Amino acid sequence: MTLKERITEDMKAAMRASEKERLLTIRMVQAAIKQREVDERVVLDDAQVIAVIEKMVKQRRESIAAFEQGGRADLAEKEQSEIALLQVYLPAQLSAAEIDALIKEAIASTGATSMKDMGKVMGAVKAKAAGRADMGAVSASIKAALSG
Repeated sequence: MTLKERITEDMKAAMRASEKERLLTIRMVQAAIKQREVDERVVLDDAQVIAVIEKMVKQRRESIAAFEQGGRADLAEKEQSEIALLQVYLPAQLSAAEIDALIKEAIASTGATSMKDMGKVMGAVKAKAAGRADMGAVSASIKAALSG
């Protein structure tokens, strides 16, 4: 079963169970997937669907930060619950130790010695950690490793 099929089945289950919040979030995911398919005139595979969902999670994290700055805890909480529902469709996240190991391996394999080599290291890590780690945090870890 593809990820798109799983999302559709989950939508049907949410409709049967009258889970309004979950249903709204799943429909939002389906709309984003459909929009990208129409825009690019392609049928998305699982990796591309995961990329769409990751983008949605990133948008919600940014919204949470803005809502918390604005003192809107209620809206931040709503966004957090959407993130929890979206993460069900993402692969298991890497631990901090696994990310550090990937960074060390990438630095060794690319021969990186300074911040000038950040792009090479980031590319190597991204290839192995895509969809399984927050790339913003990975980037910060790479900067720390290369500068320290």
